Amino acid sequence: MITIETAQQFDNEDSLNSYAEEFYKQPGQIYFDGNSLGLLSKRSEKSVLSLLHSWKEHGIDGWTSGDNPWFYLSEELGELCAPLVGAESGEVVLTGSTTTNLHQLLASFFKPTETKNKILADELNFPSDLYAIQSQLALKGLSKNHMKLVKSQDGQTLTTKNIIEAMTDDVAVAVLPAVLYRSGQVLDLQEITKAAHEKNIIVGFDLCHSIGSIPHKLHDIGADFAFWCNYKHLNGGPGSVAGLFVHEKHFGTAPGLAGWFGSNKNKQFDLDITLTQSSDAGAYQIGTPHVLSLAPIIGSLELFSEVGIDAIREKSLKLTQFMMDCIEQEIPNTFTFGNPLDHSRGGHLFLVHDEAARICKALKGEGVIPDFRAPNGIRLAPVALYNSFAEVWQAVQILKGIMHEKVYESFENKRDVIA
Repeated sequence: MITIETAQQFDNEDSLNSYAEEFYKQPGQIYFDGNSLGLLSKRSEKSVLSLLHSWKEHGIDGWTSGDNPWFYLSEELGELCAPLVGAESGEVVLTGSTTTNLHQLLASFFKPTETKNKILADELNFPSDLYAIQSQLALKGLSKNHMKLVKSQDGQTLTTKNIIEAMTDDVAVAVLPAVLYRSGQVLDLQEITKAAHEKNIIVGFDLCHSIGSIPHKLHDIGADFAFWCNYKHLNGGPGSVAGLFVHEKHFGTAPGLAGWFGSNKNKQFDLDITLTQSSDAGAYQIGTPHVLSLAPIIGSLELFSEVGIDAIREKSLKLTQFMMDCIEQEIPNTFTFGNPLDHSRGGHLFLVHDEAARICKALKGEGVIPDFRAPNGIRLAPVALYNSFAEVWQAVQILKGIMHEKVYESFENKRDVIA
């Protein structure tokens, strides 16, 4: 029998419990939307103020002076981020946005031939990836029919078998998510990469819903490239600069979209008309880094380096399991779990219900912040660094009251502008 005392006991045993104090949490609110936008940490606030001070104090010399010189910041943060994705030195750089980085990587590595000219994706992928893929196909004079989609058997998850079967001889590049944004399913990146390379397919992964939530081993499994945002589980702030990974075996491959910040740092200000590209992943930068949007990531990565991604993953699995157990005990047969029930789930749960949109509004009205995904999904992300087991218990009690008293019926069952 689960009780509030059970939750309190788990919190007492939690070695990460004190880290909640590092974040700005609003009184009377339980924030479970960290898989869309993570909360601001005090260390990120400090690093933003520090970079503002460097601009104030140094002016143009802030590019090479101060605690975090801007000229080298994207590469240095890439080094700090590398352990989160299992990368070697030089394989990660923080730059651009998720979609611009995907454009860059496809422009660099999608080289269609007469017989090998398709890009493999999946029908459950976040649409922005699919838009970028179709755009890159069009730029190569190919049609949207050259985008091949892996089908889902249940509308929520993918099977490794189906993914591999879709890797036909005409596929040149595969772009797949590490964690599905709706159901939270974790794909088997190692097996997928192995199969892709056996069929001479370049394979890259979208880590938007996995970075900062689960460990990765991109270098060891031989993934060709990856890209991600830093504002979800990594708490880098709204619209923060994104990241990309390129395996060292591809160092020297010319960037498809060249820009001056992809230069070798020692040559960049020679301002030669011919690019001397960086010798590592830095080559895939395009324009001047958005320094003030990089700033919060400094403080965030400091926290992740201190805690370690393995400890975060361990607590995350316990939190999501506890939430599922509480829901099954307190409001049985009310929701369907669209997420995997085993450890192949990421950092969030996906509850399926026909009244999902209005249930989300009712939850927000009671101080619980969820995330709606059309047409019938509720995403709940208890985050290891700032959510507690007691908050999970309390949120489920609120959800129980909403369902038993049909509070949700006072809201319209349609999403707002965003969710």
